Amino acid sequence: MSRPHLVRRPLVAGNWKLHQTIGAARQLAREVRNALAGPRDVQVVLAPPFTALAAVAEVLEGSGIEVAAQDVWYADQGAFTGEISAPLLLDAGARHCIVGHSERRQLCGETDALVRRKVEALLAHGMRPIACVGETLEERNAGRTLDVVLRQVDAILGGLSLHAPDQLAVAYEPVWAIGTGRNALPADAQEVHAAVRRRAAEHLGEATAAGLRILYGGSVKPDNAAELLAQPDVDGALVGGASLSAASFVAIVRAAEGRIPERG
Repeated sequence: MSRPHLVRRPLVAGNWKLHQTIGAARQLAREVRNALAGPRDVQVVLAPPFTALAAVAEVLEGSGIEVAAQDVWYADQGAFTGEISAPLLLDAGARHCIVGHSERRQLCGETDALVRRKVEALLAHGMRPIACVGETLEERNAGRTLDVVLRQVDAILGGLSLHAPDQLAVAYEPVWAIGTGRNALPADAQEVHAAVRRRAAEHLGEATAAGLRILYGGSVKPDNAAELLAQPDVDGALVGGASLSAASFVAIVRAAEGRIPERG
């Protein structure tokens, strides 16, 4: 089910995690905006901390670079101290949202069921989830990578109805590769991405799965991005630490552009 490259527009998202004051976020967003000025075939998204969402959205207005939140709660409002809802994120300028990130699963105890509720909440408000899946090192060493990843995919996509494949992206991020400097070999990433697409076809149908963007996340850097993004089922990257430098993040975006054949 691999595709001609132009069927799926590459998506590169920068997850700034718990970094950047409002002022620093404005500056970094401005540097990325200026470096990526002009037409591009890659969709670019920046995910600052909640406090900087509105400021970054303001800096990026009119640039074609979009804003994502790093998490969401499943209810629109109510007695949920410390949480944030899809309507509030939209009001701050976010149009995408990361859900189910391994750090949320591992450190905050998020379950597959909770991740699914968050996906549904985002879709209900027209936001685009970037839904994360991935295995731990112990699970990988036990030969359970696909069992774990596909279980998570089932929880996200089972019974889901999408009007268009770009309403949602899936990000495969092996937990053992996040922030460790290690990354999956390109062939390993391709194997998992292809399996995710096959499972997506069971839930969404062949046509929608063929257009679903599956990103790779896990120590993506300028020096490994091109090889990872060259894989036929790797449709972009969810970038962590390397997104905190405009130069390194832009280099990864350029690597994604390099996978797109020139139009004849």
